[in-house]
Amino acid sequence: MDGFIAGPGGSVDFFPVADDVIEYIVAEFPETIPTHIRTSLGVERENRHFDTVIMGRATYDPALQEGITSPYAHLKQYVASLNLTSSPDPDVSLTSDPITTVRGLKQKPGAGIWLAGGGKLAGTLFPEIDELIVKIYPVAAGSGIPLFGTDVTPTRLTLTASTLLDSGTAIMRYTK
Repeated sequence: MDGFIAGPGGSVDFFPVADDVIEYIVAEFPETIPTHIRTSLGVERENRHFDTVIMGRATYDPALQEGITSPYAHLKQYVASLNLTSSPDPDVSLTSDPITTVRGLKQKPGAGIWLAGGGKLAGTLFPEIDELIVKIYPVAAGSGIPLFGTDVTPTRLTLTASTLLDSGTAIMRYTK
């Protein structure tokens, strides 16, 4: 609730992901569930909002460490990285220029583009973000990775929807 998307060192295990949070995500944003756990969560729904995901290298790395080279096989996948020189999977495209990549994707027909994790990437792509969907857990991280890991220009947002779950987690939707 204090604006950090991860704690020191990138830890996220202190966020209380209750059953109602998982149920909400499965019902409202099924495409954000990684391909390898969709069946175990009973996710059989079609993508509702997004057909593309862009993630930073730090978001992609945990999947790679588990041997999962295509974590969102049900989406077009892009990884923003300055260090990866070749993709470990033919279904994952690399970009060293995420702004140009997103601008190009927005010119093509299709559903939305989901920015998966990554405070630095969120800050970089902030000018291209049309809608923010933020989960606010009832916990203070104190320090760590901020929602926007780079400076962003102060921008007024409009709250378009809010959902408060019984666990105390709030899902807030904003547009520019």
